Amino acid sequence: MISSLLCVPEKGGPVFCNKRRASSGRSIARGIPIMLTVMVAAGSLILVASDAAPDRIPSFVTWSAENIAAASSGDAFRGSLLAKRCDHCHGAEGFSPVASTPNLAGMNMLSIWKQLEDFRSHKRRSRPMEPIAESLTPRDVADVVSYYAELPVFPDPQDNRVFPGMQPEAGRAAVAARLVTFGDGERGIPPCQSCHGPVAYRVGVPSLMAQNGDYVLNQLEMFASRSRSNDINLPMRTIAALLSEDERHALAEYYGAGLGLQPAGSSGSK
Repeated sequence: MISSLLCVPEKGGPVFCNKRRASSGRSIARGIPIMLTVMVAAGSLILVASDAAPDRIPSFVTWSAENIAAASSGDAFRGSLLAKRCDHCHGAEGFSPVASTPNLAGMNMLSIWKQLEDFRSHKRRSRPMEPIAESLTPRDVADVVSYYAELPVFPDPQDNRVFPGMQPEAGRAAVAARLVTFGDGERGIPPCQSCHGPVAYRVGVPSLMAQNGDYVLNQLEMFASRSRSNDINLPMRTIAALLSEDERHALAEYYGAGLGLQPAGSSGSK
């Protein structure tokens, strides 16, 4: 087509038309806006990725020898004095009167220490806990976690704890017991006891042996929705999202009823 030809007059000579040059020139002209768009989009992605990178770090805690020593060097007596300010929510003996608030009695000190550090760095979000954690010195944190780790978990009729909760219905308890003991290999769900221990206790992992059911359920749902994301290597976000809503409720009822203290796989039925 004549319209596709590029005609260039030579000085003092004939006009030469070059179809290939016209096509090439127009391709380049059309390609420039596309190339600019791609470059801008790539640059935007790089900026977004660089801005979002810190949010992908679940926790600044590393289990170095120094951190383990710091978390394990507390004075339980001094911690008992500092913990008076915690009694209103977590109970005078580490057992909360509110089912949605965590019990801290008997919790492994490394586990509590990590959570306080995550609250301090805002890697775990909580309006009440973030300012409290920020107000504590490293020595305060070590003392408080030492105190709670030494509290007993056996029943005390003088406090107003809500743990243990009601025994779950037999069918739901069986569902939970199966997940605790065997998990679900077909869905890639490991048994709960592989991390939390056969009696719901393991060093360095949040204890579930005396934990309130509503709190367990809230945390499972937050992990599933990724509104809580301070689990290193994403184990809880992955597992909680794979569980059905009924399974999350069943596990919360199971641990909230104190069945985690029984041998793994127990459904609580006599």
